[in-house]
Amino acid sequence: MIERQGEFLLEVREVWKTYGAQRVVDHVDLCLKPGEILGLLGANGAGKSTLCKIMSGLVAPSGGQMRLADAPYSPKTKRDAEERGVQIVQQELNLIPTMSVAENLFLNRLPLRLGFICREELNLKAREALQRVGLDQLSVATPAGALGVGTQQMIEIAGALDRNCQLLILDEPTAALSRNETEVLFKWLKRLKKQGVCIVYVSHRLDEIAELTDRIVILRDGKLVQSGTTKDHTTDEMVRWMTGENQPPAKPSVVRDVDSSEPLMRVRGLTRHPKFHGVAFDLGSGEVLGIAGLVGSGRTELLRCLYGADQADCGTVWCQDRRSTQPFRSPRAAAQQGLAMVTENRKAEGLLMNQPIRPNVSLGQMGRVSWIGGMIRRRKETQMVETSVKKMAVRHESIEQDVQTLSGGNQQKVVIARWLGGDHKIYLVDEPTRGVDVSARKKIYEVFAELANAGKGVLMVSSDLDELLEVCDRILVMSAGALAGEFHRSSWTREAIMEACFAGYRNNLDQAELSTQSR
Repeated sequence: MIERQGEFLLEVREVWKTYGAQRVVDHVDLCLKPGEILGLLGANGAGKSTLCKIMSGLVAPSGGQMRLADAPYSPKTKRDAEERGVQIVQQELNLIPTMSVAENLFLNRLPLRLGFICREELNLKAREALQRVGLDQLSVATPAGALGVGTQQMIEIAGALDRNCQLLILDEPTAALSRNETEVLFKWLKRLKKQGVCIVYVSHRLDEIAELTDRIVILRDGKLVQSGTTKDHTTDEMVRWMTGENQPPAKPSVVRDVDSSEPLMRVRGLTRHPKFHGVAFDLGSGEVLGIAGLVGSGRTELLRCLYGADQADCGTVWCQDRRSTQPFRSPRAAAQQGLAMVTENRKAEGLLMNQPIRPNVSLGQMGRVSWIGGMIRRRKETQMVETSVKKMAVRHESIEQDVQTLSGGNQQKVVIARWLGGDHKIYLVDEPTRGVDVSARKKIYEVFAELANAGKGVLMVSSDLDELLEVCDRILVMSAGALAGEFHRSSWTREAIMEACFAGYRNNLDQAELSTQSR
């Protein structure tokens, strides 16, 4: 436990960090008080994640000083910081997929007896940790890799809350969470605040910042450009400070002519037990079609099945110019028919993290940038990559910069840029703006609109209903593995869509009650 002597828990003075010639954190001063929630804001690449990593021992600063509880603080590792009561939950997940939930929660502090893991004690502690974040029903023996991204995020948060925690740093904690999971998290954060814990909350969701935080600090290009009490700043003002623009970004127009007479894709009776069943819909030419639903409703699994990453049990998938109606058996087969896929987890499934931007973008277009024998035409590859990266406005030094050195939002732009150089007809996009700032979201929305205006089809999964309402022409709702509703822009309401999201679960509950009564 940290013994606090002065007014501040953590003082950051003139801290800076460079990678090569690029200064990502530029002489930042920051003071954190016990028992407050500080919102850390900024566009992608502003330096937020790097500053958080410096405070938590993951990255060494190039210069500057820090003091924790009136004592010098310069952690060499994450464990050093944790021993001083500083915990961090990063934007990118760090669970070991082959290990159980319990083992991931207590990886560095497994209970041992005579050199062996005491499973009974481990499982008891794990269940107690999960109860704190509303995961009472989750088996602690489940492999972490078998869980969805939202559940994995809650497990990481549960692990942080279970440790000695005086300063908790959360980097985009709700990006993969449902509304109910977010409410549970907020309840615990407010409880920690009352206990005197300081919380640094990084998020692009300004409604959450306004609801949860006491103060805000805004970074732009590595510099601290604004700070103050949250209630004294409107969300429009926050956006202007983050972007440096005089006006907040305008919302893109979503009025489009959708050709539904001859759709780009027809899906009928698609089923993959136990994830989803009997899914049927059409995707029109020039349409952005959204899929809403709660975490675990089967949305991601549906997209993976359409792209051939997972195999369907039954059903048909028809695309223009394709003779077969059998579901695709591999991503390669889907790509050959003009499908592109932006996955939910860019770090594990979307990018080669230790490779430069160039091969990450050209990977989806190898047929266009190589000779018949397979040798890459480097000049054509470079031209194609630079064009796609420029279109997505990726902030980078050169296309030879490693992807892992980019901010999370710019990494997401690279994933989307991969598919812009080819002749794809259908774009399957899963949580395309997770961890992406306001300006980057605007760019991604503009690209989707351009694709639709060019007669392409975009099938978009998002846990952010406001996003779907803003950019989609039509919204399908999945609930408990089945389609529970279809809504058109001209007549939809938020209330009706949310009602459909819960419909399948209510039906299951009603059936269970009837079954109990009949016994």
